[in-house]
Amino acid sequence: MDGILVERVLPDSIAEETGIAPGDRLLSINGRPLRDIIDYLYNCDDEEITLEIAKPDGEVWEIEMEREEGEPLGLTFRPPEPTECGNKCVFCFVHQLPRGLRSPLYVKDEDYRLSFLYGNYVTLANIGSAEMSRIKAQRLSPLYISVHSTDPAIREELLGTQGIRPILEVMKELADARITMHTQVVICPGINDGAALERTVADLSGLHPWVDSLAVVPVGLTRHRSGLPELTPVTGKYAAAFIASMQRQAALLAKRLGAPFLYLADEFYIKAGLPFPPLDAYGDLPQLENGVGMVPLFLADAEKVLAEAEPLRPRTVTVVTGESSFRYIVDFLAALERVTGVHCRPVAVGNRLFGNSVTVTGLLAGQDIATALQGENLGDMVIIPDVTLKEREGIFLDDMPVADMGKLLGVKTMVVESTPDGIYRALSEDG
Repeated sequence: MDGILVERVLPDSIAEETGIAPGDRLLSINGRPLRDIIDYLYNCDDEEITLEIAKPDGEVWEIEMEREEGEPLGLTFRPPEPTECGNKCVFCFVHQLPRGLRSPLYVKDEDYRLSFLYGNYVTLANIGSAEMSRIKAQRLSPLYISVHSTDPAIREELLGTQGIRPILEVMKELADARITMHTQVVICPGINDGAALERTVADLSGLHPWVDSLAVVPVGLTRHRSGLPELTPVTGKYAAAFIASMQRQAALLAKRLGAPFLYLADEFYIKAGLPFPPLDAYGDLPQLENGVGMVPLFLADAEKVLAEAEPLRPRTVTVVTGESSFRYIVDFLAALERVTGVHCRPVAVGNRLFGNSVTVTGLLAGQDIATALQGENLGDMVIIPDVTLKEREGIFLDDMPVADMGKLLGVKTMVVESTPDGIYRALSEDG
């Protein structure tokens, strides 16, 4: 008995009305067996469907349903257990983690299903014919692919894996099947930049529109790299030269393809201390979750919030941020204070867990935040951005529950959406 385990049944849904409950196992839809949530999504579009359900006691139900077009059944399922990655990428962040973090953080997934469902990047280094057939048959699009280089030798060096199928062959097969792909290159200076990157950009743009975007991001290095290959970090000087070269190429490609295609991660501009391109240069923000366009979007949203903000009850709040975003948070909070009358004090928290080269807010540990804030005059409340916490679980990278943070600091602690509107709403809701 396979099927997929029902995690939740939404109230007042068709599924609840027919007696389906959490813990049941959905075996088939219209006689078609289900392997995972993708099969469920692919097979449940009909207005008249028959579900085969196995109850925890072993009893099997057959349920016939009729519904309006597009009406959801009201079922949610656990994500698939990920297929683990067999690569040994020279820059793999998992290999650079210290001990003592949550166990799921040490799992390297390489699963095309999670790429389709959640936007996880995969290399497709060991994709088999059965998986490729399923991707094409079920139209699993878009996919998010870590390319790093289209030069087979350079890619094998970066992935630490030999004898893999050239990525361009795989991507051409997907493009022929009209599968949309978003791609990324992690730049390791001296390995896949320069002429190698020019070739990669040319190869991937040649597959447009099926390759819809290419994000270039700098390699991330922590202080826990003992026994790993030596890599050169991206410095401010390197980033400035890189931006000067790649921005011209991005503009030419956008003109030729009729839409933005090549994007540089925000971290390049932050390291170089250079202004960002205008927000419209980021198209529909296809690489936002990859750290591309987050700061320009924040700045644009800040303007809207400041134009609509109103005076609030005067008080003092402390706002936690990472070092890389500090300069943008400072300007916004100063302007917000002038409008609302709330004194907003930003604190840039250094990353002791991973090392001072890691400056993004989303990788701050609870203990790092607590250490930075203890003994400080925190005012009436501490605001913590939600990107520092595991989604829906309320714990930091180092397993500290957010509830413990307030106890340690002795002041009200509020987790907020990491946007200008999220900060302003938190101030408004607090009085």
